[in-house]
Amino acid sequence: MRGIFSDLTMAPLLRVAVLVALAAVCAVQGQQPGLLRVPDRSAPTGAFLDRVVLPVDNAGGFAGWWTVLSENSGVSAMHLAIMRHGKAVMFDTTTTGPSLSMLPAGNCRPDPRSVPPGAMDCSAHAVEFDYNTGAVRPLKILTDTWCSSGAFDPEGMLVQTGGYFEGVKVVRHLSPQITSDWREFPNSLADGRWYGTQQVLPDGRFIVVGGRRAFSYEFVPVAGQSNAQATPIPLLRDTTDDVENNLYPFVHLLPDGTIFLFANDRSIVFNPQNGQVLRELPKLHGGARNYPASGMSALLPLDLRRGERLSAEVLICGGAPKEAFKVGELNRFPPALRDCARINPSKPGARWSMDQMPVGRVMSDMLILPTGDLLMINGAAQGCSGWAFARQPVLTPFLYNLRKPRGQRFRALAASNIPRMYHASSALLPDATVLVAGGNTNSAYNFSGVDFPTEVRVERFTPPYLAPELLATRPEIDVASVPANGMKFGAKFAFRFSAPGQPVAEPDLKVTMYAPPFTTHGYSMNQRLLVLQVTAFKPEGQRYKITVHAPLNPALAPPGYYMVFVLVKGVPSKAAWVKIHH
Repeated sequence: MRGIFSDLTMAPLLRVAVLVALAAVCAVQGQQPGLLRVPDRSAPTGAFLDRVVLPVDNAGGFAGWWTVLSENSGVSAMHLAIMRHGKAVMFDTTTTGPSLSMLPAGNCRPDPRSVPPGAMDCSAHAVEFDYNTGAVRPLKILTDTWCSSGAFDPEGMLVQTGGYFEGVKVVRHLSPQITSDWREFPNSLADGRWYGTQQVLPDGRFIVVGGRRAFSYEFVPVAGQSNAQATPIPLLRDTTDDVENNLYPFVHLLPDGTIFLFANDRSIVFNPQNGQVLRELPKLHGGARNYPASGMSALLPLDLRRGERLSAEVLICGGAPKEAFKVGELNRFPPALRDCARINPSKPGARWSMDQMPVGRVMSDMLILPTGDLLMINGAAQGCSGWAFARQPVLTPFLYNLRKPRGQRFRALAASNIPRMYHASSALLPDATVLVAGGNTNSAYNFSGVDFPTEVRVERFTPPYLAPELLATRPEIDVASVPANGMKFGAKFAFRFSAPGQPVAEPDLKVTMYAPPFTTHGYSMNQRLLVLQVTAFKPEGQRYKITVHAPLNPALAPPGYYMVFVLVKGVPSKAAWVKIHH
């Protein structure tokens, strides 16, 4: 088994024959059809055991807990997105060779890089993962999605851009249906987008920014059309150093429709319609924040209850010294950055406000939770992104409470026991738990003879707000009462919920809506949480009718499907999927 999954020089036709035979063996042994057995992992090395686990901060009560959802997702989830039909989409790259999932018989993929030409690749490099049952459905990707980008359109379709080699200018579509598969549109983009960032705009279009040797942005064309040229962004060229450190730039849509763009250690606000730079923000000193330094970033929750006093802040945490990748080639792994910086990009004279994490983090994920708190999870305390370029996996998640004063915002939660560094991912689920997957620090699917075996296990992390003692009174949205036509911008939106075993008063309530992101390389593109204004609240026997004011315009909440949560005394319901539209 070891040689089969680590030797990418195996003759392509022989490789296909071996995978077909293994799939047959797995079927006989009772495993899910199409999934290969996970090879035995080698004994833990010293590097594997050198991990960071912080003491759990129990002062706030329940600190979360972990469960393993699946021992084998079929692919290692380099890219992850939650679809509105109740499935997660996970995919990696064709470059790492055979995965642990097989395409259906007769549906193999032509390998455009095979030597000699004409070989077929029968591995699935993408799967649809049922996070309730662990079931896996293989999906067929034709071109290489390595280090690509994505976002959801107004109908909930995943629109995915770029990748590597033959995939670098491709646009791909995946519909939210249980029988759908990828549709691909080659040569759609003007510039190759490898390590680019995709952002949805108020009009529902997408802008894709940057990528390796792509110092530009362009709008993603509709299916079947292609772009003739892209628009240069001088900042991207100016921030490219000898190891780049400006790939997967942080891109956030601000409430006025402008774009905040951060690359390496510099940032601007610009108008995506004409490329005009509206302001340049102060440099964020201390190191690099973008790939391969790979820090974290999020637009902090937009509290619409504040009205005209709405504040849009950006948070950037962690990263690595600028030379981390260069010294990583010499097997040296400098400490990751500990600092966390906040800024309001639209504020005149804006400056970075600094804070410190309990430990430095690189390659971690940053997720906004339904409460408005942020979860920092996965990653390492030393090194940077790259195959075998990091050490000391950080197993302890941090909860970041933006309402607390500086120096008191971080809480150490219950730790996982599975290291997840390079190419790991995570996502908020509709039940308010967190899906955690992926992690492949190797140039192939390697399970032995390496410090950190390829990770195909999938975990669920239950945050503190779902403490066992709170579940009996957890609020529940009456899904049947949610208007089927969704919510309209600026209109009232009413539905009902229940909260067993406790009385509910209006001050106990909060309603939030969350835009599901596309997550890869520690960055959740298009992630967005809005706190809605409650305009009416009425008890109705065992239930309550609540009316909220929908976001006024699509610069606040681009059109599409959101997870809507009701929170009672800080405990979130399961989400209802709601479409916002004109």
